[in-house]
Amino acid sequence: MNNTMSYKGYTAHIEYSAEDQCFVGHLSGIIDIVGFHGESVNELRQSFEEAVNDYIETCEKVGKTPQQPYSDNLILRIPPQVHSAIANAAEMSGKSLNQWAVEALSQAA
Repeated sequence: MNNTMSYKGYTAHIEYSAEDQCFVGHLSGIIDIVGFHGESVNELRQSFEEAVNDYIETCEKVGKTPQQPYSDNLILRIPPQVHSAIANAAEMSGKSLNQWAVEALSQAA
């Protein structure tokens, strides 16, 4: 079973709870705690989508901006020799450093 679900830009990590005999999930990548559960995959999917919708609606009602899981920016602090090595690898592949890094990180994920 794939242990993640995605909806409206949010991703949830899913586990099976033998104790509760159901699937349990929570939104990943945000500080706010949003959880849900379901006894079947269909019930879990519905519960997940409701949890995301409720989270967004609740934030709007209280005047809070819903947290976004991740932005399109990633700042890394790496040693200069690593920076040089990946810049060279990007240049040798005919790509920008950003293009090269996105491909390398996507393959690693």
